[in-house]
This record gives sequence, structure tokens and C-alpha cells, in this order.
Amino acid sequence: MNDRASEIDIHVRLAHADDDDFILALASRFAEFELPVWRKRNETLAGVRRDIEHHLRTLPPTSHLFVSEDQDATLLGFLHLQTRKDFFTGALNCHIADLVVAAEYEGRGVAGTMLRFADAWAKEHRCRFLTLGVFPNNARARKLYERHGFGVEILSMVKPVA
Repeated sequence: MNDRASEIDIHVRLAHADDDDFILALASRFAEFELPVWRKRNETLAGVRRDIEHHLRTLPPTSHLFVSEDQDATLLGFLHLQTRKDFFTGALNCHIADLVVAAEYEGRGVAGTMLRFADAWAKEHRCRFLTLGVFPNNARARKLYERHGFGVEILSMVKPVA
């Protein structure tokens, strides 16, 4: 099911080793907007790629990797969920560590499908909250998340140490 009328039928499945190259190729999309002035694009992208590679390689038990694809098995996007204990209550939460859509499939309901999948997955695993982090200048992602019911809970403040 799609957020918008589209000719593609999108479904989400567990990622497997054959998907690693596709997933890593999407890492560059995580900085296609204005980053905070203290963040260097190459360092940010290297950090994202390093983290994804770590999860693909070690498959921690709290890490769950998925891809979205169409009816022809064309890969469209990547979703990385992590289970975490809530700091305040100790309840189990589901955190969207990564959500990215291949550029050529933006605006076709892929991200919305993955968000609905994450919500259903979190409910199935009895998570209390579904959480995520997003850079303030990533306006497109922030609008999407707000449309899907996310709100700001804690602002992470940063000050470079000189």
C-alpha cells in the first residue's frame, strides 16, 4: 500500500547479505541537505557508513535490517530498526536508526510504507514508543515524520569545543 497514488506495489522484507551493496550505496543520501555548520559532510557520511557496515557485519540481536522492494523485486529503500530500553521508564522502544529511499523512487510512497511497517513491527514486538532522530535542516524528512505522527520529545543541543 502506498501513501500516494503510484503504479508500484511496495513491500518490506528482512534484508539479506545480497542486499548489502544496495544498502551501503544509499548511505550518501543521509547528508543530502544542509548539515549543522559544525558537521563536515565527509565525516558524517563516513560515520553513517561505518555504523551501517557494523550492523550488517555483526548483526546485533537488537538490530533489525529491512529493505523495501516493488513487485519486480527492485530494491527501493532501506530501514534499520533497533530495540532499546526507554531511559525514563525502562520500557522497550523501537528506534528507527536509518530510513532511506533511493533517489529515483522518492515521492512514490516508499518511505511511508516503511514507516507503517516500522509501526506495525514495533506493535508486534510490544514496544511502547517508536523513536527516530533527524537533522533539523532535513525538512523533507521532518515533514514526513510529522505526517506520520512523530513529534519532538528531546532536543539534542551541540556546542563545538574549541
